[in-house]
Amino acid sequence: MNPSQKLEILADAAKYDASCASSGAKRRDSSDGKGIGSAGGSGICHSYAPDGRCISLLKILLTNVCIYDCHYCINRRSSDVKRARFTPEEAIQLTLDFYKRNYIEGLFLSSGIVRNADYTMEQVIRVARELREVHDFRGYIHLKTIPEASQELIEEAGKYADRISINIELPSAESVRELAPEKDLHRTQEAMGGIRRRIEEGREEKQDRKKRGRNVPKVYAAGQSTQMIVGADRSDDATILQRSDLLYRSYRLNRVYYSAFSPIPAPSTLLPLKAPPLVREHRLYQADWLLRFYGFDVGELTPGEGKEKGNLDLDLDPKLAWALRHRDRFPIDLNRSPREQLLRVPGLGVRNTDRILRVRRCTSIRLDDLAKLRVNLKKCLPFIVTTDHNPARLGLDSDRLRARFSPPPKQLEFDFTEARQTVASAVTGEV
Repeated sequence: MNPSQKLEILADAAKYDASCASSGAKRRDSSDGKGIGSAGGSGICHSYAPDGRCISLLKILLTNVCIYDCHYCINRRSSDVKRARFTPEEAIQLTLDFYKRNYIEGLFLSSGIVRNADYTMEQVIRVARELREVHDFRGYIHLKTIPEASQELIEEAGKYADRISINIELPSAESVRELAPEKDLHRTQEAMGGIRRRIEEGREEKQDRKKRGRNVPKVYAAGQSTQMIVGADRSDDATILQRSDLLYRSYRLNRVYYSAFSPIPAPSTLLPLKAPPLVREHRLYQADWLLRFYGFDVGELTPGEGKEKGNLDLDLDPKLAWALRHRDRFPIDLNRSPREQLLRVPGLGVRNTDRILRVRRCTSIRLDDLAKLRVNLKKCLPFIVTTDHNPARLGLDSDRLRARFSPPPKQLEFDFTEARQTVASAVTGEV
């Protein structure tokens, strides 16, 4: 099998991993005439994955051969898929060739488990080490690590990777035992804890060296991330968000990525036959943002009773749904209320909240001021009081507001899979 054929198989096998963003990487380049590559412009897009997602990294598996039999994984041991394997040298050369052709700005490297976790981790590290030390590659490198590997190997990966991630995949230990019997949730969290300690030690070392006038490279420059599959087990949104909240607080993760389960060829009998609506994935991302930056708790976002018990409202974004359930806390006076209350107003983000706080020191907030700030007035008006506006005049109760903001039924039934395929075809010139 030639490298091109291997690439077709192993790039397609890697598309299910969503945790590959390059934000937070240290900016470095080869403008000094030394080295190869650059990580100075994260977020550029050079190519499209087969499902229509725009990517800027060479995103591949070292191999899709795996000794594990995780039921939700297309590359599991019992899966009847075509197998391929890059040698470390082939992966290195491919990365360099793609960069020189301006296709990519970095590498996202993962792998199936061959022989054992330590052997596989050594092969992954070898690719990153030779790129950095032999070829002086200065682009972005994200390594997917294996929690069952030794802590020494995981720490070594941090010497060469900008970001490191360990996929937790499922939110509960019960689901892990049922769908991924070779994995251990406790072991995964131990590995995350080890990475967190190493990041904190690296910060202390850097501060100490700076005091002495010496520079020291940042360890895990872009931090660590993980991914959870949504809809592969019976976990509700509350369970998923509680796990995410624990990971953020206990292990200082930069991001938790959510990936809606996608039915795979020859699926296990333990898996659902139908994929969850992709809007559920979107709502989880919105709720995740509210937990991290808006001061919400999981219990506030996921109702404990009613038809949505334990789950986010698919019709409305989580902040708006919360506001409609708590109409007694509104309206909020933009000229007097504290920051934590302003952040709870639907349509007001962190940036505009801070702008409003600065503006009202000098003058009273009016609707014209909000329009200049490009605030979403349609969403805000029923929940705020300004000098020239009082929502009592609108005469809208919670039911009428819900009907006003709910999307048409057809929009909720939109086929995202078909749309992605259309986008991918358009990019390749097929339509």
